[in-house]
Amino acid sequence: MIQQARLTGTVKDAGGAPISGASISIKGTKAGTSTDNNGQFSLTLPADGNAILVIKHLGHISREMPLSTNQTSIQITLQNSEETLDEVVVIGYGEVKKRDLTGSVVSVKGEDLTKVPVTTPAEALQGRVPGADITRNNGYAGQGASVQLRGNRSIANPESSNNVLYIVDGIQGVAAQDIDPNDIQSIEVLKDASSTAIYGSRGANGVILITTKRGANEKPRLNYNAYAGISHVAGYGEFMTGQEYVDFRREAYRAVGTWNSPADDNKILNPLQLQAFQNGQFTNWSDLLLHNGFQQNHQISVSGGGKNTKVYFSGAYFQEKGLLKMDEYKRYSGRLNIDQTINSWMNVGLQSQFAYIDNDIRRDPLNQASKIAPLGLPYDENGQLNLFPLQGTLINPLADEQADAYKRNTKSNRATVSGYIELKPVKDLSIKSTFGAIFSTSEAGNFYSKNTIDGKGSRSQASITNNQDRNISWENVITYNKQFGDHALQLTGVTSYLSWTNTNSFAGGNNQLFPSQYYYNIGGANQNPFYGSGYVESKLLSFSGRANYSYKGKYLLTLTGRNDGSSKLAKGHKWAFFPSAAAAWRLVDEDFMKNQKIFSDLKLRVSYGVSGNDVISPYATQNSVIVQNFSFNDANAANAYVINGLIGNNTLKWELTKTMNLGVDFGLFNNVLTGSIDYYNAKTNDLIFPYTLPLSTGVTTVNRNIGRTQNKGIELSLTSHNIQKKSFSWNTNLTFAHNNEKIVALPNGNVIADDYRESLIIGQPAQIYYDYKKIGIWQLGEEEQAAQYGAEPGDIKIADMNNDGKIDAFDRTIIGQRVPKWTAGLSNDLRFKGFDLNILLVARVGQWISSDYYAKYKRNGLENGARIDYWTPENPTNDYPRPNANKNSNYVTTLTERQASYVKIRNITLGYNFPSALISKWKLQSLRIYASGKNLHTFSSLKDFDPEGEGVIDQPLNRLFVFGLNVGF
Repeated sequence: MIQQARLTGTVKDAGGAPISGASISIKGTKAGTSTDNNGQFSLTLPADGNAILVIKHLGHISREMPLSTNQTSIQITLQNSEETLDEVVVIGYGEVKKRDLTGSVVSVKGEDLTKVPVTTPAEALQGRVPGADITRNNGYAGQGASVQLRGNRSIANPESSNNVLYIVDGIQGVAAQDIDPNDIQSIEVLKDASSTAIYGSRGANGVILITTKRGANEKPRLNYNAYAGISHVAGYGEFMTGQEYVDFRREAYRAVGTWNSPADDNKILNPLQLQAFQNGQFTNWSDLLLHNGFQQNHQISVSGGGKNTKVYFSGAYFQEKGLLKMDEYKRYSGRLNIDQTINSWMNVGLQSQFAYIDNDIRRDPLNQASKIAPLGLPYDENGQLNLFPLQGTLINPLADEQADAYKRNTKSNRATVSGYIELKPVKDLSIKSTFGAIFSTSEAGNFYSKNTIDGKGSRSQASITNNQDRNISWENVITYNKQFGDHALQLTGVTSYLSWTNTNSFAGGNNQLFPSQYYYNIGGANQNPFYGSGYVESKLLSFSGRANYSYKGKYLLTLTGRNDGSSKLAKGHKWAFFPSAAAAWRLVDEDFMKNQKIFSDLKLRVSYGVSGNDVISPYATQNSVIVQNFSFNDANAANAYVINGLIGNNTLKWELTKTMNLGVDFGLFNNVLTGSIDYYNAKTNDLIFPYTLPLSTGVTTVNRNIGRTQNKGIELSLTSHNIQKKSFSWNTNLTFAHNNEKIVALPNGNVIADDYRESLIIGQPAQIYYDYKKIGIWQLGEEEQAAQYGAEPGDIKIADMNNDGKIDAFDRTIIGQRVPKWTAGLSNDLRFKGFDLNILLVARVGQWISSDYYAKYKRNGLENGARIDYWTPENPTNDYPRPNANKNSNYVTTLTERQASYVKIRNITLGYNFPSALISKWKLQSLRIYASGKNLHTFSSLKDFDPEGEGVIDQPLNRLFVFGLNVGF
């Protein structure tokens, strides 16, 4: 028998840095592998010993290297490529070379995603994709990041109607937060209408394509990735201490003549409060509630395969304990990808993902802690909780943490399974059919005893809710590729069927007999039972086609059309056609550019297309009835049915967005500097908008196609290879995006709402603050002028915008926009021998917030609040009004609005790759250890809290420090 030889080697760049993810194959065979994080690989050679290696990697010149007889090791150096454009980029229902892209697409490879520890794919994109506004506004355990591409288009339900579409291995609707980032091969972000048009209405707000790892024709490879660390609160506002709180109450009562000296403290404090104050018994309630958190992630994967079968398998465990007790998120996930070659014209495969989530969710106690008096002790001398400290009216914020007092938990099971068959009956023709199913179930239980924040010392409640989601997709793709002379043509046709079904049921009641049973025995909650169930279903049927044409590789054209039919829209308006066209000119390939030395790449792009959005819930085109209880003459209530206040509209149709995109891709000085610039202009019309009806109609609202919005802006991406030496390299990546979104038209002009956050003004973004303008505090000496406005020194001074001598609703004005004017990211990657360092900064500039923290001001002194600078005759500040026991906090919203721009050190990671000569003795292929800090520091004019969290009291953001390792066997 002939012994097959084993070849090992290392691939490095011109500067001597290892190249991760380079593909190594044997020419003329299907045998191949890829390099690990240390640039190392291992490959079985043919039995005859003759082989030519083919080495490829994005950004480097591909090489072919013949092997000598009996050669068992090799060192390979790849030079930076003058043409870094042969890398394949995933697009909708296909792939193209980067050089042939006509749309605005950003590709991020898996090795870049896992340079730093992240919990979700969206978080890994932060600072890397121009035009992507990625934030984490919620600090609870397991909460992911939100993503918006190129601003808001829709103004109905802005929290959900502007969401991007995630597609995982071709399947829509997969829960992207369930994917371990170590399982990802690449992420492509499609932004303009040309690149998203193949998804029609589903791609109206941009598309994120996630491609997971597959097996390869190589010896099985085992990888283990793990990290663990602690977190603590990042920038949480301070509240008044016991002394400060008493001083505040003193001032509130001094303003009305009740308090004149400490001898009058018994007039403003009850006996127990006074005793606690005199004894120095002060409590910082938020300090008792906030603790260090903990986060860990473990992922193990196996990949490999033979000539016809390739398998990738992984399992992962993620746990996060939040900053509050009873706030914990645990995710168990698994993935199995199989690709099988049946014969030369048939391939089949399976992609599957499973996740089990166990999530303990804490009811917010911090809002309570910010209000309750900081006097007295949380426990008595026997260690028992003081339920209502010092005979106050607010319950102890620690009440929920007592035994059998509170439990809220959601358990979810999510499974995604898809199978495909791909046929290649003739040359250049491929037919692929993919059937996918997503099954999701969740059980959400909630219990609180009477002695909790929700129970308020009155009664307990137990409830449970069950949800089942069943999503089915069936897509068929036919692709024809033909090269003839200088011409290249790719034709793609797609049929798509998508179905979403949800069923739910809930039950509950008060007075759970045995608190230890929580919500597991709903029958034990024998008072005020409530129950219900629901069913929701919608479908989308689509037909689309695309033609990609190339002449001499430098004149590129893409034409796309898609016809979508949505069951959610009105009869006669369910279908819409979404066309797009894009062209590109590879200017650098022209003869007149051959002798110039500046541009190593230069391509001009232009695209225009139409996309749609059906941003309503199913059945919104129909009228419905709701149950309402009536009683007469004190008799028992009877059920009656009345028309729902939101009535149906049988003419409701698609929102339409028309987008123009101009772009240029370039490389300078042999691609030492590469980048792209895009300008876009997106106009949305036929907005689906909740239109308010006159009260005389007997109903309140109807969804109508009215109004227009516009988003336009510029995006920039730059990558610089600053230093490329044998033992040291330094690369920088910069992203920048400026977006200007505004309402262009509304049916009856501006919509002025009572809520300062919901007014719609033509020419402004849909999300603004329209409020009174605080210009200071009325001061001593201004009594006469203040009296004209019904105020006195110490009150908030509001701008009289129309100069009519009074303050009323007509004096409200635009305070600021709630969306950023521009965003940016700056990433630096440095390598020195075995060490690697990544530093990521992000910026979000121009947005305003309305902070809960700054709203914690009760002028009458009945509650504690934020530690702020308030007016007194001795302290004539212009920040906060004077405490006053007889006055409410009028115009309190004007105190909360702040400009909240920030630059943040999002992450610093320092790693070390052990040399192969050392780890080979340990039977390892690669070993890297690292330390990482996340959300390390924020540069902002706001010093009281992390501005990314918008000053929300109950959900503070965290700062995370972890240690991790990556091991390859």
